[in-house]
Amino acid sequence: MAAATETMLDTPAETLSQTRQKRVWQDVLSKEEVRELLALDNWHGFVTIGLNWAGIAAAFWLVAQWPNPLTVVIALVVIGTRQLGHAIVMHEAAHHTLFKNRALNDWAGNWLAAYPVWSDIAPYRRYHLQHHAKTGTVDDPDLGLVTPFPITKQSFGRKLWRDLSGQTGWKQVKAVWKRDMGTAGKRTQRNAGLRSFEAPMEGWRVVAPVFLTNAILLGILAAFGHPALYLLWVIAFLTTYRLVTRIRSIAEHAMTEDATDPLRNTRTTLASWWERLLIAPNRVNFHLEHHLLMTVPLYNLKRMHELLAQRGALEGANIATGYRQVLTEATSRAA
Repeated sequence: MAAATETMLDTPAETLSQTRQKRVWQDVLSKEEVRELLALDNWHGFVTIGLNWAGIAAAFWLVAQWPNPLTVVIALVVIGTRQLGHAIVMHEAAHHTLFKNRALNDWAGNWLAAYPVWSDIAPYRRYHLQHHAKTGTVDDPDLGLVTPFPITKQSFGRKLWRDLSGQTGWKQVKAVWKRDMGTAGKRTQRNAGLRSFEAPMEGWRVVAPVFLTNAILLGILAAFGHPALYLLWVIAFLTTYRLVTRIRSIAEHAMTEDATDPLRNTRTTLASWWERLLIAPNRVNFHLEHHLLMTVPLYNLKRMHELLAQRGALEGANIATGYRQVLTEATSRAA
């Protein structure tokens, strides 16, 4: 395997156990297969972004044509999932796997995906790479998202209510506002990974693109005669987007084992077509493969999974057969 690939996967905390596990899965892939898996295709980048927005447009159109409670609920679910899809696109761009050209990668990742859902690639990239380097350890910045599990069904029900009632979303909006305006007073995604002489980007200049992209969306809906449909975007952002993001976090890292074992410290969930539509957009379910080789673009993760599985390299790996299995395990604690 190429030396660059080895370097990406190595961390200062590497153990003999990690080394053995790496050899198991790396040895079954030829250098040519690795090159093919790592190959970037601009067409797929445009298609991924386009399909996310197409799903959102279809949800708006559905409510515009048949405005009733059922279509509104359907639209909120679809829009919330596609907002997660935008977050996944931003995640791709953070790994430089959205487009071959680095400038296009960051521009499209921000303006067509991250900014509309109040995110930003540059600070997220620094923060997220620490997660890859320290997965499952006490230094993992995402550890707090998954440490409470498993929990009781009653506790999970309360979390779902807070998500769908907008309480979680409003709480996070206030936290993100403080983060971006520099008033959070603690370690945040904006200042994580900075050197002592570097100052985080904060203030109006970092929230202006969020307001601008949302104003453009509102303007487009108004141009079609339906400005009120923008409320669907806001409500989904506060509700269903929070719910699918919670499910994503649980599936990826909750109830995993041994931070030193790359086949057990995260999880891949084999999603059905409807789960991909409503819960797991843009191949986000192949998370174990992403952690094994984080610069494989999302459209090649399924192929990587199939190659490793066919050759027995995923034996004993943390693989779930669906999101129902994950959530059943996540709510298995006795009351």
